[in-house]
Parts: sequence; structure tokens; C-alpha cells
Amino acid sequence: MEEIKKTCLYEEHVKLNAKIEEFAGFLMPILYTSIKDEHIAVREKVGMFDVSHMGEFVIKGKEATAFVDNIFTNSILDKENGTVTYGMMLYPNGTIVDDLLVYKVNNEEYFFVVNASNITKDYAWVVDQTENFDVTVKNLSEEYSEIAIQGPEAEAKVKELLGLDLSDLPFFNFKNAEYDKYQLLISRTGYTGEDGFEIYACAEAITELWQIFIKGGVVPCGLGSRDTLRFEAALPLYGHEISDEITPLEAGLKFFTKIDSESDFIGKTALLNQQAQGLTRRVVGIELSKLGIPRAGYPIVKDGEEVGFVTTGYLSITLDKPIAMAMIDQRFTKKDTEIEVKIRNKTIPGFVRDKKFLKKNYKTKGA
Repeated sequence: MEEIKKTCLYEEHVKLNAKIEEFAGFLMPILYTSIKDEHIAVREKVGMFDVSHMGEFVIKGKEATAFVDNIFTNSILDKENGTVTYGMMLYPNGTIVDDLLVYKVNNEEYFFVVNASNITKDYAWVVDQTENFDVTVKNLSEEYSEIAIQGPEAEAKVKELLGLDLSDLPFFNFKNAEYDKYQLLISRTGYTGEDGFEIYACAEAITELWQIFIKGGVVPCGLGSRDTLRFEAALPLYGHEISDEITPLEAGLKFFTKIDSESDFIGKTALLNQQAQGLTRRVVGIELSKLGIPRAGYPIVKDGEEVGFVTTGYLSITLDKPIAMAMIDQRFTKKDTEIEVKIRNKTIPGFVRDKKFLKKNYKTKGA
């Protein structure tokens, strides 16, 4: 049995009396005060997450662009240096190895950020696909630590506390920066539906930056609020809305595939076949008509028949109503279709709705 790991910020979490639990093989903070308080801090001001458990790979070589194009669902061929692209890696049957962010350094170097629970699996998969390409892959997950500064005041706080002006960093772009003696990689993507930054650096630098942000009044946030925030923004989580048993089409993530382009990628043929045959199920939004919490795994029922399951659900902190994302039989995915969620021994009525639970507040061009 593998030893449970700790991030470089573990002792900082202990000092702040965080509730710590095992997640993806790491001891991680779930909350510091309450999920609700931390959630609201990010929605209204600014919060900070330890995301040092995430995985980082570097792909280098003369054929790096061709290689990434082959294993990644989204298009990177037209991307400029310094851009970040969201997408997935698929098995040949079209199901999802993982979702990830691809940072384009240049045509011969790419930086992958993958989910913590999938680091070992993802690395093995990526390496296995290099056979016919002139590339090298390095797993640098142990060398990088990371914090995410999220919320409408994120840009102002980074400038105030670090003296770094990131106002010219576009959404889904990254840049290298220096702070004190440290080299930082800073991106602007976010996983909360709010504006924010991810800062990658060595453990020593991330520990120092964490302490600076805490002293500067940035609210520390745990994985509990990270989940409620990403859920309200309808962002998928591996093992819930996506998995090795779910395709991007079923997850409603076709937009992040180049299925309609001439470019090929692993799993494309399976997706084209699924598209031609028609989906049998799909992830949709649902809302309950009465109070109840539709937690992950709860059955979706229609006229006494089980027709799906909740992938993620909460009593939304921002909206103050019970909502969920759910995988449902395609016959019942039409908006306003009445369904029920089985919560313990009761069935609570609800209906199918879109997944636009919340208006995202990213800083995009013109914003």
C-alpha cells in the first residue's frame, strides 16, 4: 500500500486548524472554517487553494506538437506560445483517460497539468503513446507545487502583496515571472467560475507565497469549497461527470474536441461512431422542486423506472436551491422533463434544466 503523501503546505494547514482528510493519495485540507464561508469568500472577494497535489508533465522534442495533437482532444495547432488549452485524453473506445490543461511553451515544448488521482495512470498512458514520435516525457509532479488565487479581487491582491501586475495576462494564458529569488509560472484559468490565477513554483517559493497571502488577508479555502464552486460553474470533475466509462459527447464536452475537424486524435473514430449512432445517455442539469440534497450516486427515477444517477449535487450556496448534474437516459434529457431523485427512502420531484447554474465571472477580452 502506497504511503499517503503531504504537500509542501501541510504544516501550514495544520497551523490554521484545517480539517484534513486523504484525497487522491494526499493529506489535503477539506475546510478551515466552513465550506460556506470559503465559498462566499471566493465568489465575493478572494480565496486561496493548495493544489500542489496536481500532476505536471513536460513534453519536449521535434515532434512535440504532432504528438500532443495526436493524444489531446482539443486543437493546439493554431495556438500561440503562452496559451493554455482545456481538453481530454481518450482511450481508443472514446472514454476518458483524464481531462487536463495543456500549456504551450513553444512548438517543441508543452506542459501538461493533470488530476492528482490520475498522475501515475496518465504518465504511463502518455509515455506508451510516444513510440512513433520524436519526443521525451518527464513527470515533474514532485518538483512543482501550486496555489490557486481565486475571486474578483485576485488580480488586485496579487499586485498588492507580490507587486506583480497581471492585468495584461489574458484568460487561458500563462507567463513566467520572478518574485524575490524565485521563478514562477503563472496562468489565468480558474476552476471556480471566478477570475483567478494559478502559481507554479518550487516548494520553498509556494510556502513563502502562501504565508504572504494569508498575512495579506486572503482566505484559505479547502477542497470542500473547491468542489461546490466548480460545480456551480458546471465544470466537470473526473470520477463524476467524466471517467473511463464516459465519453466527451456523453459529458456534454464536444466543444472541447476537434471531432468536426480534419485533425485526428486517439478516440476520434469511436466518438464519430457514437455521434452517428446517437447518444443513449447524457449529462444534464437538474433542479429539485422541493428541499433535498441530490448527492452523487443517487438514482434518477422517471415513472418508477431508474433512468440515471446524480454525478454531483448540492444545495447551492450561491443560489440557495438544490441543483445537480446527472447522467440521464437520452429519452429524458429534454429541458423541463419531470424526474425524481431518490434520496434515501424518499423520491423528491424535480426537472431537467440547463447546466448554466451560474454566470461565470472570468476576465475575458473586453471585460
